Amino acid sequence: MSRGYTRTRAPSFDTIGRVTADFTPAPGLPYPLGATVTEHGVNFAVVAGGAPSGSDDEAPAVELCLIDEAGAELRVPMTDRTSGVWHVFVAGVGAGQRYGYRVAATDAGKLLLDPYARQVDDTRYDLAAASTRGAETGAGTIGRVPVGVVTAPLPPMSTRPALPSVPWEHTIIYEAHVKGLTQQHPAVPAALRGSYAGIAHPAVIDHLTSLGVTALELLPVHAHADEPLLAAAGRPNYWGYSTLSYFAVHPGYASRPGAEMTEFVAMVDALHDAGIEVLLDVVFNHTCEGGPGTAVTLSWRGLDPETYYLPTNTDLTGTGNTLDSGPLPVVRMVTDSLRYFATDLGVDGFRFDLAPVLGRPGGGAFDPASPLLIAIAADPVLRTRKLIAEPWDATGEGYALGRFGPDWAEWNDRFRNTVRDFWRGRPGVRDLAYRLPGSEDVFGGRQPWASVNFVTAHDGFTLRDLVSYENKHNLANGQDGRDGTDDNRSANYGLEGDGTAAEPVSPEIVAVRARQARNMVATMLLSTGTPMLCAGDEMWRTQAGNNNPYCIDSPQVWLDWAALDDRAGIAAGMLQFVRTVTRIRATSPALHQGRFFSGRSPQDGDGIADLKWFTPAGVAMTNADWFDASRQTLAVWFDGNDVRGHGPRGEKLTDDSWLIVLHAGADDTAITLPGLPYGDEYTPVLDTATATGEPADPTPIPCGHPVTLPARTLWLLRARRPGSVLPG
Repeated sequence: MSRGYTRTRAPSFDTIGRVTADFTPAPGLPYPLGATVTEHGVNFAVVAGGAPSGSDDEAPAVELCLIDEAGAELRVPMTDRTSGVWHVFVAGVGAGQRYGYRVAATDAGKLLLDPYARQVDDTRYDLAAASTRGAETGAGTIGRVPVGVVTAPLPPMSTRPALPSVPWEHTIIYEAHVKGLTQQHPAVPAALRGSYAGIAHPAVIDHLTSLGVTALELLPVHAHADEPLLAAAGRPNYWGYSTLSYFAVHPGYASRPGAEMTEFVAMVDALHDAGIEVLLDVVFNHTCEGGPGTAVTLSWRGLDPETYYLPTNTDLTGTGNTLDSGPLPVVRMVTDSLRYFATDLGVDGFRFDLAPVLGRPGGGAFDPASPLLIAIAADPVLRTRKLIAEPWDATGEGYALGRFGPDWAEWNDRFRNTVRDFWRGRPGVRDLAYRLPGSEDVFGGRQPWASVNFVTAHDGFTLRDLVSYENKHNLANGQDGRDGTDDNRSANYGLEGDGTAAEPVSPEIVAVRARQARNMVATMLLSTGTPMLCAGDEMWRTQAGNNNPYCIDSPQVWLDWAALDDRAGIAAGMLQFVRTVTRIRATSPALHQGRFFSGRSPQDGDGIADLKWFTPAGVAMTNADWFDASRQTLAVWFDGNDVRGHGPRGEKLTDDSWLIVLHAGADDTAITLPGLPYGDEYTPVLDTATATGEPADPTPIPCGHPVTLPARTLWLLRARRPGSVLPG
């Protein structure tokens, strides 16, 4: 066994203070970082500032602080430093031991959380204790700030369900909040609601599988704490974009105190058993320690602020405490965290909040070949996981859509904006024609799955609010309505929100809103790329027009499962509609191809292109048509004879050919379906004019004859070509 783990005596917790002379800790090892349990004790290693003391009379630069059940503290001087890492081995301690650090170079009065702690005892902190310099003894700090908990190794992945490994082109993402998803679910036992265990409940997993989603993307599950401004105002950071630890899962989402890691792993396993991948929203751009004037010292700021953070005058996140992605300790911390969640906890992928910050070392210009981004993509484990970038930060220089590397997918806000604009009646179809086939103008050189297509997300209006409000209503956030975007590209169709008792919303307005919601969902799910649904949109969830409820933890933001009880209501119809469209997508590979269209003829040489655009008259679009800014109707034909991409096991795919017709005008319009060789008749498969999407009349429509397309409607039709036979 290594010298770092031998010849040491167990410490005593008889008194608060530094260790007694008869206790001599071993030097330990610098790696792995964090608290590592061995047969004889625990190795502690942490990156921190300061230099070793020059004499026995000097205060130690860094001290390990062991805390017993009564809150007594035993300080262990860390006298060995290797490549910036302080390390010590302590015999006789093990899993369950609470611990922290003190660093003389910043403030020895502060008890600091280990950035590598696999578990934290609490996420709450005393604002006064964390904000002001503590006394040298720091006795008053104990119990007022979070500390780490030593954890035992987890069971190996080989004993757990296999990763679903869903190919990108077959992926449908469902974005949800751990608590909000299950807090009001009537079939989930009350004790499990709002927790990891609640998500693992069969009723929740049945809902996800019925939706046809293949990946559950969870808002931050890293242990997070309310940032100082919210803590001072008594408000929670409900969303969790305020990280306290990049290695510990949030204890507030456990149904039982201290069971968060066990429940998280069980949740992952249950989802994997159902064939659903788990993606995590991770926040490696800033922490919970706050910016200038509101800063607190809980971990990184007390350990080595110049290594972890950009200068206070360089703010890429709007929070003031931006992590510097350049230094080796930060690169190592991020990749170690990701690898831990992927290998030990079994996570399938990550969505990176404000991802350009990871490519701006020192706060400079975005570089897709920056050290951290290269380290993630080159890692032998991480490169096998799904990597999704939110490709913008809080600065104009940080907008980097389409600029990440070949291993990355990206949230496509141009898809979101284009689809919203088209369906709210903004004329012109040219940009829509880029978005529907996968945004090759943005992601060319990659595959179309790199475009994560979404219309709504946690950040912004829900689907219902998008068609019910023209303005945000954010006063409940306590910032006088200044927070949240003003660029919502929404419409209310005649009355703001749900109206009042004196002026209720008319049935006609409600019908238009529901149809417009179906139009946008169908456009997203039938577009090439990776679609992402926002949790609750399928059950007509509203946040009362609040487009930034990050600090609200109430029924206003939780999913309202009771809405589904009204079988004739909009929520029940919307749920069935989403299920219908995801089923169509999953069983129609021509509608989610793994390669970009090229306009080429298939290999059988029939002379028909793989994709073709048509006017309402059923003739091919011309250059003049594309630049006609008054157009509100567009048809696109997909050839199913030569699907680009492959099945889950690499098999060749074939499909029927399809025609999608989109009409955003407020009035009905006459259209003619394209003739031979694209089809001699077309069978309606999806019609957004009906509540569930099932066509009111499934009778095949012959080509060459004008038909009426209702206002604000999307049709999906299966094309019958000469020699082909339509099913059923």
